[in-house]
Amino acid sequence: MTRIAIIGAGFGGVAAAVELLAAGFGDIVILEKADRVGGVWRDNTYPGCACDVPAPLYSFSFALNPDWSRRYPPHHEILAYLQRCADEKGVTPLVRFGAEVASADWDGTRWRLTLIGGDTVDADVLIPAVGQLSRPAIPALPGAGTFEGVAVHTAHWSPDVPIDGRRIAVVGTGASAIQLVPAIAGKAAHITVFQRTAPWTVPKPDRRYGRIRRTLSRRVPALMRLSRGATWLLTLVPGAALHGNRVVNAGVRGYAWIQRRWQVRDPALLAKVTPDEPIGCKRLLFTNAWLPTLSRPDVDLITEKIVTVTPSGVRTADGTDHPCDVIVYGTGFAATEFLVPIRVTGRDGRLLSDEWTEGAHAYLGLAVPGFPNMFLVYGPNTNTGNTSVIYFHEAQARWIAQAVRSVAAGDDLEVRPEVATTYDSEIQSRLATSVWTSCQSWYRTATGRIVTNWPGKATEYRRRTTTLNRSDFLPH
Repeated sequence: MTRIAIIGAGFGGVAAAVELLAAGFGDIVILEKADRVGGVWRDNTYPGCACDVPAPLYSFSFALNPDWSRRYPPHHEILAYLQRCADEKGVTPLVRFGAEVASADWDGTRWRLTLIGGDTVDADVLIPAVGQLSRPAIPALPGAGTFEGVAVHTAHWSPDVPIDGRRIAVVGTGASAIQLVPAIAGKAAHITVFQRTAPWTVPKPDRRYGRIRRTLSRRVPALMRLSRGATWLLTLVPGAALHGNRVVNAGVRGYAWIQRRWQVRDPALLAKVTPDEPIGCKRLLFTNAWLPTLSRPDVDLITEKIVTVTPSGVRTADGTDHPCDVIVYGTGFAATEFLVPIRVTGRDGRLLSDEWTEGAHAYLGLAVPGFPNMFLVYGPNTNTGNTSVIYFHEAQARWIAQAVRSVAAGDDLEVRPEVATTYDSEIQSRLATSVWTSCQSWYRTATGRIVTNWPGKATEYRRRTTTLNRSDFLPH
């Protein structure tokens, strides 16, 4: 029997497990360092945390949910949905909780995983599904250790973080910050937001789903598929803007311009919130509350560079001290550092970290030369800027099920180096002529490689992963 080890019990790990179970593979262990299923939706609990992809699309195709409360559901609903899917599909019993992987080593025939604490797990197939958003990125600001208040990253939020009546400094203006700041404005005494570059925002077409809709969805499941299809079509608009359609790009830019002009009346603030980079350099953000919140008298938007953190607050390059009681880092994740801190050793003692010194790369984002029977979920260059990443997870899970079937037949799979190199050259070449070339460092490693984003449409990725091509791999 083929033994399969999956690392991580978020959406990616659950997707892989469901597909493998459906394919008839039952000897599966999911190693999860936390105490429950959930991934980023377990870890992110900050005020206002919600999905920025519509619920009909941010769900598994095999488990459409009639009970969403609204189009963009809050994090606790998404977490409950994922946990329910894991329970109903028989995934939860496969999870070994409190099992953090320290290293994974290929011994010539199998993978041996060593856990923190010393326990080991052997497997024929290794499926890392740790995601790109599992390790918070906290900037190394001078003086940060001297701060006498509370400092927290949004991904490490706790109910004990003091908000009411406190002075809050929020570092960053990405997807987390634009949800957090409106949620705490009016409760905090004052909020100071520190911005490096202005994000592109457009109105969020959110609405509640009433009892009648939910009842109809339960009784007529086809309605949910219709809603999912319509939502998919809507994602083609930002996708077209991102991938070079000048007419659509201009339309999205105009839509964003109207929102800014309508919601921001102060000329100085308007200049600060107007992006100076192309659409796509940072994720397009859907919000109705961000700009009005920045216009509040108890909220300041600071664009001066932070030079140091003091015991009582934050000092910027213009010499101004901004006193605060709490610093919140809404600074995203170390998305380019795949599989860190797990030490992965492949054939002939090759370290994956050495293979990826110039940036992570993998054939189809799934397979790496020299690392047999290891298949990644949400690997390099499989992130999406305009649609649901769950769509990618499901495509990867179907491909992985084919790969595992081949391994079960006695055929170790190791992608040919020349195939992986040709693929990587294609992806980097396409990215080099895309919108991301005119961006700053958001998607790049220190060597200049773009290692997170997929350069094409989601449908192209699904097509390319529909069938595993055995000739892409070394002979057994």
